[in-house]
Amino acid sequence: MPKKILLSWSGGKDSAWALHLLRQNPDYQVTALITTLNEKFRRVAIHGFREELLDRQAIATGLPLWKVDLPYPCTNADYESRMSAIYTRTVREGFHGVAFGDLFLEDIRAYRIQQLAPTALEPIFPVWGIPTHQLARQMIAAGLRARLTCINPKLLDVSFAGREFDSQLLADLAAAPKGLGSIGPRGLGSIDGLGSIDIDPCGERGEFHTFTYAGPMFSAPILIAYSHTVEREGFAYAELLPIQP
Repeated sequence: MPKKILLSWSGGKDSAWALHLLRQNPDYQVTALITTLNEKFRRVAIHGFREELLDRQAIATGLPLWKVDLPYPCTNADYESRMSAIYTRTVREGFHGVAFGDLFLEDIRAYRIQQLAPTALEPIFPVWGIPTHQLARQMIAAGLRARLTCINPKLLDVSFAGREFDSQLLADLAAAPKGLGSIGPRGLGSIDGLGSIDIDPCGERGEFHTFTYAGPMFSAPILIAYSHTVEREGFAYAELLPIQP
């Protein structure tokens, strides 16, 4: 019998691809999604897109969505307190584990494992270790469609905000000037002085975040339109608007 698991859902391409892979794995059954939101602005944490778009994603996956409201501003203690309450609920409702869409950052993986350790929930990483150049091409070839919603200008030019995650983007990322650092705990985009590094094609070092609007994990595409880009608090956000079907 497949093990009942919760999937950490950012709405971006990596969590969407994690869902796609998990649905092909007979050992697990994704039973619900969990997403953190800025409770003041009603936007998905870090990725920055509207709650209405998140709701449409959940409908397209056919899965219930657990929303975790985070205060603004949010301290690490705030985050861990609210996630602890969610993990208590996860155990109470009979889940076996929690899956994450992390790709290769060891400190992020270690943090997830540490947070779940007191709960006995299994941390699951379905896309871990897949070379990101290969992974990006696999996603696109399989029909995953996404837009870049959040850009860290210290790592990537703001002109990339709102762009399609497609083959042309991958080529342009490969030709882009190298970034200057990597993300910190929970993907907050902090610069740690690691020196000049290549732009990752999946944005795993915090160069960019995405909103997935179509792919094999959805029952139907989510209709969106790019409106404009706004810069705030050191990041550039592409404003995506829902289109009524």
